[in-house]
Amino acid sequence: MDLKLFIGGKWVESESGEYFEAQSPATGEVIARLSQGTREDARRAVAAANEARERIAGLSVWERSRLCLRIADVMERRKEELARVLSQDQGKPLRTEAQYEVGRATLGFREAAEQIKWLETSVIPVEDPNKRVFSIRQPRGVYAIITPWNFPLNIPVEYLAPGLAAGNAIVWVAAPTTSVCAVKLAECLEEAGVPPGVVNLLTGPGPVVGDEIVAHPGTDAIGFTGSAATGTRIAARAAGKPLLLELGGNGPTIILEDADPERAAARTALGCLINAGQVCCATERILVHERIHDQVVEHLVRCARAVRLGMPDDPSTTMGPLNNQPVAEKMDRHMADAVAKGARVLTGGRRAPGFPTDLFYEPTVVTGVTTDMLLNTEESFGPVAPVIRFSTPEEALAIANGCSLGLVSAVFTESTRQAFYFAERLRTGIVCINEHTDYWELHIPFGGVAGKRSGIGRLGGKHTIQEMTDLRTIVLDVKT
Repeated sequence: MDLKLFIGGKWVESESGEYFEAQSPATGEVIARLSQGTREDARRAVAAANEARERIAGLSVWERSRLCLRIADVMERRKEELARVLSQDQGKPLRTEAQYEVGRATLGFREAAEQIKWLETSVIPVEDPNKRVFSIRQPRGVYAIITPWNFPLNIPVEYLAPGLAAGNAIVWVAAPTTSVCAVKLAECLEEAGVPPGVVNLLTGPGPVVGDEIVAHPGTDAIGFTGSAATGTRIAARAAGKPLLLELGGNGPTIILEDADPERAAARTALGCLINAGQVCCATERILVHERIHDQVVEHLVRCARAVRLGMPDDPSTTMGPLNNQPVAEKMDRHMADAVAKGARVLTGGRRAPGFPTDLFYEPTVVTGVTTDMLLNTEESFGPVAPVIRFSTPEEALAIANGCSLGLVSAVFTESTRQAFYFAERLRTGIVCINEHTDYWELHIPFGGVAGKRSGIGRLGGKHTIQEMTDLRTIVLDVKT
C-alpha cells in the first residue's frame, strides 16, 4: 500500500518520487510505504495553505464548529479502522489503549466545536468618553504543526481541532514512524469536507520537511510536541514567530510518609507504564520517604509483574512494544548507567525475549537511584519505575526541582498543608495531588513552567484556541 502526501486537497506523490517503509514495531512487517517529502513538497504545502487561509478564516464561527463536528462524525464511523491502524503503526494494545485514544481524538474535535462558540472577549472601559474599545480573536494565519509518534492521533488533534475552529490553515508534518496513522486522520478530514488547502499533510524526515515549514516565511506560527532538544532547535529556526511548544518532562512523584503505600504505588505504577512509559508526562522519578520506602517498592514490583506484555492485537495484552529503536536504545543506556553506578533492578530491566522484534521491554522497577544517574537527569521514555529514597520534604523538593525539565509532577500525602507546600513550590506546569502524573483531560491547561525546558504556552481546550489566535483590540470613536 503506497500512501501519498495531502497538499491542496489532493493526494500527490513527493516530487522526488521516493517512498519509505512503515514497519510494525510488534511484528517488524511492512504495513505501508509512505511518500518521502522534500523541501520542495513542503514549499508546495505552504503555498497551498496560504491560498486557503482566507477560505477558512472567512467561515463563521458556527460554520467552523459544524466542520469540526463533521470530522468527529467521520472519525466515529471509522473508529475501528483508526484503532486498528493505530495499534499496528504505533504498537499500543488495541483494546486497552488504541481504542481509547481514538475516542479521545474524536472528542477533541467535538469539544473544539463547542469551545469556539463560547470564547467571548471583552469590552474595555476607557477614560475617553468618546471611545469604545473592545477585543476580538482572529486566526493567526498559517500554522506549521509537527507532531510525535507516541499519541499519533490524539496529539495532532490537540492542534488541528482548535486550529481549524479558530480559522487557521495548517501545514502538518507527522512523525515518520507513525505516519500511516496521520494519513488515515487526513482521510477523515477530507471526507468531512475540510476545504482544499486548509490542512496539508507532509510525511518524511523532520530535519527536511519539518525544518522547511518552521523556517519558511509563509508560515505565521508554530506548534510542536516533542523533545526539549528538538524544541530548542525549532525555536531558533522559527525566530520571531509565535510558538506553542509542548516538550519533554521527567515527571517527579513524591510519596510522603503519611501516604497510603499501596494506593500511592498503584497510581504511580500507572503513571510509569501507560503507553509503555512513552508519555511526556510519564512518572519518570519516584521519590519515596525512607519510612515507607520498602512498602512502596514492594507494591511497585507487584504492579509491574502484573502487566501483560504482549502483541498489540491480543485482547489480554496490557502493554505493547516500544515504538522504535532509538527509544529502546535510550532505555538500554539508562539502565546500564544505573546498574554501573550501583542501582538495583528488582524486576525487568531488559528487552523481553520471545517476541518477533526486540522492541518489547520488560516493565522495570529500579531502587537505589541517585541524582547523578541518567534515570534522574534525563527523560527515559520507557516502562521504568526509578525509586529515589529521601528523608525530609526539603530534600525531596530539591531533588524534584533539580532537573532541567518541568512538565508534570505528583505528590501523595494525606496532609492539606503538605499538599499546598509542594503544589506551590514544585517547578512544573502541573502538580497532581494523590494522582499519577499522566492524568489529564482535554480541556485542562497543559504545559511547562518558566525556567525549565518543557515548553512554551498551554495546550488544552480554550487555552489552545487562545494560543492559536491573535487578540485584536479595536478602538472606535463614537463622537458625533
